[in-house]
Amino acid sequence: MPTDATSYSIADLAREFGVTPRTIRYYEDQGLLNPARAGGQRIYSKRDRTRLKLTLRGKRLGLSLAEIRELIDMYDTAPETSQLARLIEVLGRQRAKLIQQREDIEAVLGELDAFEAQCRALLDAGKTRRKTG
Repeated sequence: MPTDATSYSIADLAREFGVTPRTIRYYEDQGLLNPARAGGQRIYSKRDRTRLKLTLRGKRLGLSLAEIRELIDMYDTAPETSQLARLIEVLGRQRAKLIQQREDIEAVLGELDAFEAQCRALLDAGKTRRKTG
């Protein structure tokens, strides 16, 4: 529950987004969030909540924290077309990386299949020799 209509505690955000307070503090250390302080308590704004939501979305997409910070910070400084162009560029690079990873995984799976088939053939040959020998 929000502490009021426009602010959130660390527990509020952790509960809402299913992350730990430690994760939120880490994102703060990385410059992604900038809560106000009331004594020793962090008070997160709607802006911080949105930045956390975008950070978590970026992490799900496999982006680095540096890429996420750059993209989020652009909302404050760059025209929308620049933001979108940069986002498309970053997403394209991420897509290419994931496609390459998928191709690498398929190649390794093919090698595993071939090696497993060789091992099974050797086992079968050994069983056949023992039965006939």
